[in-house]
Amino acid sequence: MTKTAKTSSGMHVETTEQPGLLRFFSFLALFGCAALAVSILIADIVVPDHDWIDDTISDLGAGRYEFIVDIGLYAFSAALIGLAVSAAHVHLGNRGWSVGIVALVLFGLLVFLIGARNEYGDADSDGWVIHVYLVYALGVALAVICFAMARGAGRASPRYRTVLIASGVVWVVSAPVFFFLPTDVDGLYERYLGAVSFVPVLTLAHLFYRRSKLQG
Repeated sequence: MTKTAKTSSGMHVETTEQPGLLRFFSFLALFGCAALAVSILIADIVVPDHDWIDDTISDLGAGRYEFIVDIGLYAFSAALIGLAVSAAHVHLGNRGWSVGIVALVLFGLLVFLIGARNEYGDADSDGWVIHVYLVYALGVALAVICFAMARGAGRASPRYRTVLIASGVVWVVSAPVFFFLPTDVDGLYERYLGAVSFVPVLTLAHLFYRRSKLQG
């Protein structure tokens, strides 16, 4: 879509959405979700004495085979940053959408830090243990993305708004439960939360992909 913008010098310039860019980041979002899911599955098989129901994903991200899940986390982080670029490229709202863009960037950076830090609060003593704080911030960021971007996404289709709001509600209700679960099922529940987090990501990716098709 071509628009006319006025520069600080008073000159009018045309701004055009780039469908190829939107498609690239949409596929990157799909790849990032798939890469993280596959990396967890591979680590579940490779890591010895790992019980995917009992042991968390964080357990897979520490130790000899930590690089497997780290690769998935980095791919997912790139997917989130890419979605933020797409959202800034196609701004569908006002302040709420802008807040959602910032939350997407923060979400991506938090996922990257969780992978890069390789520190999961498992009796670590080297420096300041921040994993739990990163997890708290990640939970807030995802909720903000869902609710802040729902209205703007609804301009493309009411279905996107419904999915984002529903995802946000499920996330806000479900995420805090994790901290009160018995440890023999927290691995399974964490994977459920991971699946929930994919929903808004793939929803936005689908929105931008459809947008790219409309632009040719």
